[in-house]
Amino acid sequence: MKTRISEYRQKLGLTQEQLAQAVGVSRQTIIALEQGRYNPSLQLAYRVAKTLRQKRIEDVFSELD
Repeated sequence: MKTRISEYRQKLGLTQEQLAQAVGVSRQTIIALEQGRYNPSLQLAYRVAKTLRQKRIEDVFSELD
């Protein structure tokens, strides 16, 4: 899965740890999400998108490479 988490996170000036705390997961989970090694649940994807100030989950996560 391709994500734009890192891009949006950096634009907001958030560290991986800060994002992890905001969405209730470990920093390792954020790393795995950013690298496309972990497919989040719908609930987690929503929390990440909301925290990154994106209106749609699809703006953050994409199945297309």
